[in-house]
Amino acid sequence: MSGHSKWSTIKRKKGAIDAKRGKVFTKLIKEITLAARLGGGDAEANARLRQAIMAAKDENMPKDNIERAIKKGTGVGADAVTFEEVTYEGYGPGGVAVLVEVMTDNKNRTVAEIRHILSKHGGNLGENGCVAWMFEKKGSILLEKKSVNEDELMELALEAGAQDVKEEENEFEVITDPASFEEVKKAIDQRQFKYVEARISMIPQTTVKLETGKAEQMLKMMEKLEDNDDVQNVYANFDIADDIMERLSA
Repeated sequence: MSGHSKWSTIKRKKGAIDAKRGKVFTKLIKEITLAARLGGGDAEANARLRQAIMAAKDENMPKDNIERAIKKGTGVGADAVTFEEVTYEGYGPGGVAVLVEVMTDNKNRTVAEIRHILSKHGGNLGENGCVAWMFEKKGSILLEKKSVNEDELMELALEAGAQDVKEEENEFEVITDPASFEEVKKAIDQRQFKYVEARISMIPQTTVKLETGKAEQMLKMMEKLEDNDDVQNVYANFDIADDIMERLSA
């Protein structure tokens, strides 16, 4: 299991998602607000907003919070949004490619913070374009093996338009192109298959295998990046053996 799905697994094991629900809500609200500002407040006509609302509902965000974020983005009853989107590229321990998506109202502050986190954990900030070519934007839906029949999932997902269903140690991962993501997720919902995560991600085309020392550095880097208030998403192409992951997540 590589980068994007493995990091999701270790966060769940550590309980980091529940422990930092307030921070998760903050990131989701920023995404809803910017999506509404850029594409309007009608979710039916704004795919980005629709997906942001979907992600917020998956995290059990109250409806009032979602509606306030949309109003803020469209300038109804609130000041105009001042933050902007930036993607930083760099490297982690062992030459791992790292993409960091941020929303910030102060790029100078944010880039300094990102550079500091990377350098402190064995990495460095790179130039624009240095690693983005290693990633593809895809829909990713993770389901626990024990909760679903593989053959049923495979048939359902592919009929709904998925590109692939990958088997990991404890999970299946349904891969879609971004345009088919909502349709595939809807089909899974209708069959009442329970997923542990469903999102549009930047999925690496190749991976870098890390041993214990660099793996521990990498996971600490990921955690510190995601703790930053301006960071929305972090993607990396590391691969860590399952036995090492078990030890580090214990």
